[in-house]
Amino acid sequence: MKFGTGLAAVIVSAAAVFTVGASPADAAAGGSGPYPADYETSSSLVNHTVYRPSALPSERLPVFVWGNGGCAANGTGQINFLREISSYGFLVIASGAPNGSGSTTSSMLTQSIDWAVAENARPGSKYYGRLDTSKVAVGGWSCGGLEAYAVSGDSRVTTTLIFSSGLLNDGDDYQLRRLTKPIAYFIGGPSDIAYPNAMDDWGKLPSALPAFMGNLNVGHGGTYDQTNGGEFGRVAVLYLKWRLKGDLTAGANFVGSDCGLCHSQWQVQQKNLTLGDGTPSSPSPSPSSSPSPSPSSSPSGNPGCTAAYTVQNQWNGGFVAGVVVTAGSTALNGWRVTLALPGGATITSVWNAVNTGTTGTVTMANQSYNGQLAPGQAAGFGFQGTGTGGGASVTCSAGG
Repeated sequence: MKFGTGLAAVIVSAAAVFTVGASPADAAAGGSGPYPADYETSSSLVNHTVYRPSALPSERLPVFVWGNGGCAANGTGQINFLREISSYGFLVIASGAPNGSGSTTSSMLTQSIDWAVAENARPGSKYYGRLDTSKVAVGGWSCGGLEAYAVSGDSRVTTTLIFSSGLLNDGDDYQLRRLTKPIAYFIGGPSDIAYPNAMDDWGKLPSALPAFMGNLNVGHGGTYDQTNGGEFGRVAVLYLKWRLKGDLTAGANFVGSDCGLCHSQWQVQQKNLTLGDGTPSSPSPSPSSSPSPSPSSSPSGNPGCTAAYTVQNQWNGGFVAGVVVTAGSTALNGWRVTLALPGGATITSVWNAVNTGTTGTVTMANQSYNGQLAPGQAAGFGFQGTGTGGGASVTCSAGG
């Protein structure tokens, strides 16, 4: 179930907010990569901003097209972040002119891909034969993430990156069902207003789709305006080096139970990922580490499984909570959690579980993709509600 009202309000009203970052005071000229980068415009691609290494390297540049936060037509709105990516040998094209105004559409991302393909093939272009147009990524932040979803089905797209975004309505879920290429989510944790929708999308991805989910508890604003785009910039570079350049050292940050980001401040989930050796990672619908808030109740359940409940965020009138289910000494072929909510609390949206009831005593059963757990393996689900989340109790039983 989507939780769209608050997120829609942020997306609709965000253009004016996100343009504040047009000329961040701490912009790091060139980025931290081996190819110092800057931006330019082209008369053949109006209302776009092109980031490229100042001196084109001998290696061909993969292409990354970007939709801005708030769908703002300001191609320098996330300049630190985008220039950082380009400095590692990528052609990056953002919708909107430098310091531009107005709004963008998903068709502008398609225009960016079209232009890169045409320039790579045009004799006399500085990019003639210098781009790797077989490796194209599409990404976006917030409203820009919705634009990225819209063009992810383009046959030229290699992978999709969704930053602090999620589909607003269940009627848009067809965009998830049609995904066939790897996807990665980089979300701002439970305090990110897009978190419930992103997690809802995660739970509805095609069962065999390679997917990564990373949550960093920085909220909806991310780290784009920090020097070199901050942590989001660092991780985006690693992901693109892996997916578009075949860098397996970079890919090791995302794959397997011992992945690089698994041992960091990121909370990681994986589905169907391979590093290149043909061995898929095990599905891990729960975060690799528990959220920082203390559990509101102790783990409880029968010998088949235990459940631990955590209030991840509480505000005046609402909360986000998570439950981690852990298999006991035998494998599970399904699980069910009984949740006793405190008085006055009502569940409004759920991800990674199927609920029966929304108030009082509620049951949560596994989804089709997270019910089978090996001994000691964990799965997680979450929900958003009104009222107060503290004081709930949980019990776990084997069987769906």
